[in-house]
Amino acid sequence: MVETGAASLVRVDGRHLRRERMRQAIIDACVALLQETSQVPTATEIADRARCSKRLVFLHFGQMVKLGMAVADQSLAIARAASPARNVDGDRATRIRSQVETRAASCERWLPLWRLAVANQGMSTELKSFVGFVRQMMVQRLELMYAPELSTLSERDRRQLLIALEAIADFQTWERMRDRDGLSVDEAREAWQGIIDRMLPPTPLAPPPSLFPRLEPVLTA
Repeated sequence: MVETGAASLVRVDGRHLRRERMRQAIIDACVALLQETSQVPTATEIADRARCSKRLVFLHFGQMVKLGMAVADQSLAIARAASPARNVDGDRATRIRSQVETRAASCERWLPLWRLAVANQGMSTELKSFVGFVRQMMVQRLELMYAPELSTLSERDRRQLLIALEAIADFQTWERMRDRDGLSVDEAREAWQGIIDRMLPPTPLAPPPSLFPRLEPVLTA
């Protein structure tokens, strides 16, 4: 019996869907293991969690660094969707609290992935770019949330303060507070809020409202 073109296409599509499902299952397994332990999971552990053979892990990704990059890409997309900037126009205390809460939640969830990316960035230009991109995103968020205070500084002082703020709000700082110092999530957030508040320059006063309403130009014929 001669196979029709349509039947052949269905078979090819079916194989493709199975490959994609298996690939996604491996990525999901790696993410789950990263969130459960401080250790980078092995190929065997990932295969066991994904209910596949170790051979399939390498068949889909070639090497663990490639799997790490796939995990990083997916996690970054999830983190960006789950962490929108909030209270950008709030007062100083509200903006600091909002930024710290968002950042702390990201660190608490994605610290194991960050360890994986940093540990392997020397083996992969993609992971090195990922690490740099995440840090750039963090600086941009700081610029957005603390724009009023940063606007009072010279370009040089502004750049130096952003470098310091990004270092303070880094994953490694969160890890030290939580693991080495034994702080709870609330205690670590409170520490961050206090440090950032002390580092920021005074918030500029808002200009007083005009005593005279703005007059629209009168149109004449």
